[in-house]
Amino acid sequence: MNQKSGSSVIGTDEQIISGTNGWLMLMVLLPAILFAVFLVATPGGPVKLIAGTALLTVALFCCKGLFTLEPNQAAVMVFFGSYAGTVNASGFFWVNPFYNRTRVSLRINNWNTPVLKVNDERGSPIEIAAVIAWRVQDTARAVFDVESTLNYLQIQSESAVRQVASSHAYDAAEGGQRKSLRTDLDAIAALLRDSIQQHVEVAGIVIEEAKIAHLAYAPEIANAMLRRQQAEAVVQARQKLVDGAVGMVEVALKNLEDKKIVTLTPDQRAVLVTNMMTVLLSESGAQPVIQMAQSTQ
Repeated sequence: MNQKSGSSVIGTDEQIISGTNGWLMLMVLLPAILFAVFLVATPGGPVKLIAGTALLTVALFCCKGLFTLEPNQAAVMVFFGSYAGTVNASGFFWVNPFYNRTRVSLRINNWNTPVLKVNDERGSPIEIAAVIAWRVQDTARAVFDVESTLNYLQIQSESAVRQVASSHAYDAAEGGQRKSLRTDLDAIAALLRDSIQQHVEVAGIVIEEAKIAHLAYAPEIANAMLRRQQAEAVVQARQKLVDGAVGMVEVALKNLEDKKIVTLTPDQRAVLVTNMMTVLLSESGAQPVIQMAQSTQ
């Protein structure tokens, strides 16, 4: 075990070991068991009986060291309270029968956090939940450094989700450069993954992916925020309409003057601009009378 610099957390270093070929040991143990049974079962003196019994006991005890591992599975070996190493290869193996084995799955798991109620960067209450894909990378830390890997992940992931949600706004502010929870999904997902990874590093867990699975305003402000979003959408749409109308009026006046179709006085230009803006921006199909008269010389 070694102590990380700058931290009071003591982490256990994973040590990979390889077990003896289980089939080879089986070929040795089976004849030994058969021979021991023969010594016990056949008539003879007490020495023969004791020797057969001892050989049978040892052979059967050695069989305790035989075990199999499936792909993406590991076994942590403990020898009288001391960490002896980890076997992480799949197959049939034999190890010291005094080893106490703890199996650890290295497969990817999914965890859905509960829906959390958090205040975002602007102080608005929101509901947020995330789906996390994770797996055990360091078996020694997962077994010895935390009481329960899954329970540790659940608590720490909720803490990380709250941290990310409270440091970002639900929606992007007008003219803002900061990332928002609703619009910048990929960036928030990467930030969420890194935040959770920092929280669960001590448990030997690696976060493969973390994404927001649920995001909404809290019920008490949902209607008000919906009206605000609708108002913002209307304002943005109006702004685009005004910009487009101004551009069209400018082009129209320029073409009239360049092609010398008509010469307008300032008052006539004002009336023309007013009528064109009314037509372009009206939602009810206004039809003003557009007067274009030649100015007197």
